[in-house]
Amino acid sequence: METALIASNFLLWLLVILLLVIVFALARQIGVLHERVAPVGALMPMNGPKIGERVEPIKAQALDGTSMTIGEGMDDNILIYFLSPGCPVCKSLLPVVQEIENQEAGVTVRYASDGETTSAHERYATEHGIPVSNYLLSRELGISLGVNKLPFAALINRDGVLRARGLVNNREHLESLLAADELDVSSLQEYLGLAEEPDHQ
Repeated sequence: METALIASNFLLWLLVILLLVIVFALARQIGVLHERVAPVGALMPMNGPKIGERVEPIKAQALDGTSMTIGEGMDDNILIYFLSPGCPVCKSLLPVVQEIENQEAGVTVRYASDGETTSAHERYATEHGIPVSNYLLSRELGISLGVNKLPFAALINRDGVLRARGLVNNREHLESLLAADELDVSSLQEYLGLAEEPDHQ
């Protein structure tokens, strides 16, 4: 009986050591994969205008009744964040968009939506501290930029040229639009593809 107890304890210790080795190996492999996985940028749809094309000027009306033309006569690059009051992901990203608005020099943020009632948009803007003069209601703006899902963002430079656009589900996606503009590529995916080519190593 005592021999069987000793043998079972010995086998249990062997099993514990084996499990520790497996866990260590898996943790190491996860670390290697984490280093190899490249950051993923905003998901760019196939339809709509191409990066580098001039955007047709579009007049859009803000919640306060003023109108502005997107695509011409702009003093700064403009980041348009398309949202909906009923979209939970849109709401979760608002602090990131507002952070970009406050910290990114040379970039003006505009919020855009359509549908719902004007009062619903006004309540949403008030609740989340969005100036009504920066909150645009325009179906045409979304159609012209190929918005098919929300939240979506587009970056247009002061000359009216589309610099980046895509579906944005997190901070990384949003920041990738600004990074793509700085790197002068249509997307981070394109940049990473170029970096992997032999001529760019």
